[in-house]
Amino acid sequence: MSAWVLPDRIADVLPSEARHIEELRRDLLDTARRYGYELVMPPMLEHLESLLTGTGKALDLQTFKLVDQLSGRMLGLRADSTPQVARIDAHLLNRRGVTRLCYCGPVLHTRPDKPHATREPLQFGAEIYGHGGLEADLEILLLALDCLRAAHLSEPIVDLADVRIVDALLADVRGSPSQVQEIHDALAAKDASALATLTRGFATQTREALRALVDLYGDARVLTRARSVLPANPGIAIALDNLQWLVERIPHATVSIDLADLRGYAYYSGARFSLFAQGAADAVARGGRYDAVGAAFGRDRPAVGFSLDVKALVAAVPPRPLHAAIRAPWSESDAARKAIAQLRAKGHTVVCVLPGHDNEGDEFQCDRELLQVAGQWVVKAI
Repeated sequence: MSAWVLPDRIADVLPSEARHIEELRRDLLDTARRYGYELVMPPMLEHLESLLTGTGKALDLQTFKLVDQLSGRMLGLRADSTPQVARIDAHLLNRRGVTRLCYCGPVLHTRPDKPHATREPLQFGAEIYGHGGLEADLEILLLALDCLRAAHLSEPIVDLADVRIVDALLADVRGSPSQVQEIHDALAAKDASALATLTRGFATQTREALRALVDLYGDARVLTRARSVLPANPGIAIALDNLQWLVERIPHATVSIDLADLRGYAYYSGARFSLFAQGAADAVARGGRYDAVGAAFGRDRPAVGFSLDVKALVAAVPPRPLHAAIRAPWSESDAARKAIAQLRAKGHTVVCVLPGHDNEGDEFQCDRELLQVAGQWVVKAI
């Protein structure tokens, strides 16, 4: 095999896309900072039990594993940053009040999580710890929408769900974890036939309620329909009330409901959302409440957040214009070098044209030129 061939679904990022990814990464982090989120940088590599404790089978299957040559312990390359941020909140910061954290870094997946996806996403995320009220859910959702606006994505669609509805329906079911997972998968796929087979031995009310979830999707009127067809269960009522509260407070976005949407890792515990936008075949961001995520680290407190893959987001947004630059001739004169240094110190990009390469293109739009006029170096528009 050729030495330059990379593993499947792993790719180099070339200048134009790399510039766009980096500019977008900065915009996303700046957006989070304006909301008061502090940046953290968890390591790529951790002890396996720290990465996977309490996260469920899905994340385990996505995690690359190896042996530490120093300690002999099993290590994992992170497939998701949320467990790491929960560890930071629980043990390193250990604050009593609300903590807002954000991050942006690569994660690795053993398999792509969707067709044509990379196995090395650049994951951006933001999380709130310490507040169990819906105010935190709404803030995270508004931040996620502002991040899409920072990426110049228009007409976002917010798709809402709540895992507590299915949890309430299955509370009295004594099924194995694998059977429950199969039910979740059938609901997410809206596979009524598979769902009927999996729930054949359930109580009639539970079986019919799960079957009704398959069709409970659409606009906000779904919540009214759900109250009429789902059992009068306190947990279901709270979940529907919470979704209604969020729907009434989401500005400038189309809102849809899908009460059978159970996609994601096992740590979600309440309201969840997926954000869609024109030009993207799948959700560009996902988030929700996962109050139990810190319990594995000895600190069980409320948590809510969202994440997205910056690489996937770049593929869905309009290309950005080239960065404006100043073209300068190659010169060894002190005056020319001083002029170039002063321009760069002021924040300008100055591209020196090496001898014999006058007409070569690059990633910068040279709309000005440094010229020597009457013994002085001056910038002129091209």
